[in-house]
Formats: sequence, C-alpha cells, structure tokens
Amino acid sequence: MRLAMQEAALAETLAEVPIGAIVVKEGEIIGRGHNLRETDQDPTAHAEIIAIRQAAQTLCSWRLLDCTIYVTLEPCVMCMGGIILARIPELVYGCRDPRVGAVGSIYNFSTDDRFNHKVVVREGILQEECSEQLSHFFRKLREKKKQQKKNHI
Repeated sequence: MRLAMQEAALAETLAEVPIGAIVVKEGEIIGRGHNLRETDQDPTAHAEIIAIRQAAQTLCSWRLLDCTIYVTLEPCVMCMGGIILARIPELVYGCRDPRVGAVGSIYNFSTDDRFNHKVVVREGILQEECSEQLSHFFRKLREKKKQQKKNHI
C-alpha cells in the first residue's frame, strides 16, 4: 500500500487528486498508476485503469489472474468494472469513498452475483494515512482558492 501511496504522491505533484494504484503478481509490481484525469483531460485516466492497462501489457494478457491490485481509495464503478473484467481476484484498498465507492459505500460490485467474477476485498489498509493524503490535498486546494479569491478582491 505504501507503494500505491507513492503513486498518489506523484499525482499530487501534478495537481491531480492523489490516488495511486499498483498491480502485483507473485510479489512483483507489473502495473502502476496514479490519477491523470486533469493532465490528460481524460475522464477514464484513474489510477486503477492506468495500472490495469500497464499490467495487461506486461503480461500480454487482459486476464490478470493471480494478481492483487492495491489502491489508496475505494474504487469507483468504472474502476471496479475494470477490476472485474480483468479478472483480478483480489483488491486491497486504503480508505472508503462515501461519494462514489463501488465496494460497499454506494454499491458493492465485489460480491454482486450478477457478475461472473468475484473479487476478494481487504479494506482499511493504512486507512488513516490514505485518508490524510487526500484530506491534505483538498485542504491545500481550498486554501489556494481562498487566497486567490482574496487576492482578486
């Protein structure tokens, strides 16, 4: 999870929401990603999707069997869809996303019987640190906007 947090820190250096992901197979990182939505102006450039794409390229297969994906924030509907479609058997994430989380907060795609693939989930790994990483980013963003507004007046 700490490596996913390092990816999230890279996103923050680009003024992106600090979310990071890594895909691991047999103890080796085969995919990594961090948010690039603003940088790429791409609504699908979430950390998980980028890490999954890289892992698929590394393995030369869209089936990411025997892999684990580590993510700093509970995946959204799109990212859980990607995890399920890639057949990733295990998801480990840091903190919940009560706004759009699809692993229990809003929906729970990991156990939905309508899907032909189930995902084993471990949540709350380094929860406080992952949550603080996001909170710190948004605090700084609010302060910056407040200062810009103050300077504009």
